[in-house]
Amino acid sequence: MALTGEDVTGRKLVLFDFDGTLANTVPAITETARTVLLRHGRTDADLGDLRRLVGPPFPQAYSMVYGFSEDEAAQITREYREIYHGLGPAGWPLFDGMRELLCDLRAAGRRLAVASSKRSQTVGIALKDNAVEKLFDVALGKPSDEDIRKADTIRRVLAELGASPDEAVMVGDRHHDVEAALACGIPCVGVSYGGTGDLAEFSEAGACAVADSVDELRHLLLG
Repeated sequence: MALTGEDVTGRKLVLFDFDGTLANTVPAITETARTVLLRHGRTDADLGDLRRLVGPPFPQAYSMVYGFSEDEAAQITREYREIYHGLGPAGWPLFDGMRELLCDLRAAGRRLAVASSKRSQTVGIALKDNAVEKLFDVALGKPSDEDIRKADTIRRVLAELGASPDEAVMVGDRHHDVEAALACGIPCVGVSYGGTGDLAEFSEAGACAVADSVDELRHLLLG
């Protein structure tokens, strides 16, 4: 499926994924996951591209990508979080220029939201550590480790804000974001500046456009 080219500059509500979209979390996520997976018998040759773990929710991602049982995936996730949460702000820095973009979107009268597959508590901590939590009208992630669909999180955002799909645009770094947004009737801009999704992935999923930099994302959202 080709990029739709839909103009989203007039959309009043911008929903952002977190990992790889707002924040450059990929280095911390992949290195932490590597440390834990090596403990669980995998080798570097087995691991391949660890960026495959960015996008799907934990603990399910460890089963989807590496075939672990549900119980072992849950244990890996516990060990992963012990390390990752200890990193603090160094584990989730905003991309360069993102703070300014968020401020400019607010100044232009846009409402902002986060719809993440990360746990809600972690999303809240990360936004506060970056001093941007007050820029968002709502920030939602997973309330638990149950297998909660991204589309359901997006629907919760819309419900909390009393917004309709035709007012909104999603921004995300993986096909999961595009597919979830489209399931809710919302166009999605894919971003490749985090080194996860690429043009082919976004095109196949049905993204309306792809931003290779925060500046390109600014142009797509503000014109």
